[in-house]
Amino acid sequence: MAASIDFGVVDDVIKEWGAKPGSIIPILQGVQEKYNYLPKDIFPYISKKLGVSEARIYGVATFYENFSLDPKGKFIIKVCDGTACHVRKSVPNLERLRKELGLSEKKITTDDLGFTVQTVACLGACSLAPALMAQGPKGDKVYANVSPDQIPGIITDLQQLG
Repeated sequence: MAASIDFGVVDDVIKEWGAKPGSIIPILQGVQEKYNYLPKDIFPYISKKLGVSEARIYGVATFYENFSLDPKGKFIIKVCDGTACHVRKSVPNLERLRKELGLSEKKITTDDLGFTVQTVACLGACSLAPALMAQGPKGDKVYANVSPDQIPGIITDLQQLG
């Protein structure tokens, strides 16, 4: 279930960055920050507001890996798979998260949009390996020295925050 779009929110983002072609990236970032993804309905709207083609805006959104065209969960769990975390067994944590949440390599977001699970190359927390980070409405939380047995408790912890 995708979020309904409040174009007033999109207008606020455009106003902040200016309705000019050079503002495409920060505008898309601002919209994604509000919705956790880029809803398809924003492309023609932003195109009209900026006076650039919808294809150009879509091209920017699909070029950069940080942008998502698919709805993300309320909590985005990023499992570090950098060298330090990988060597210290981050993959079993990823597998346990997927099992507990009914996800897979292809299905990364729960049907209720509660959780999205992704791997990242590095969280910059090598001394805490294996680590994962949960991004949610109340900020980010890093979990250190995680083992697969801790995963159910982490999920419960996040659900209680939500």
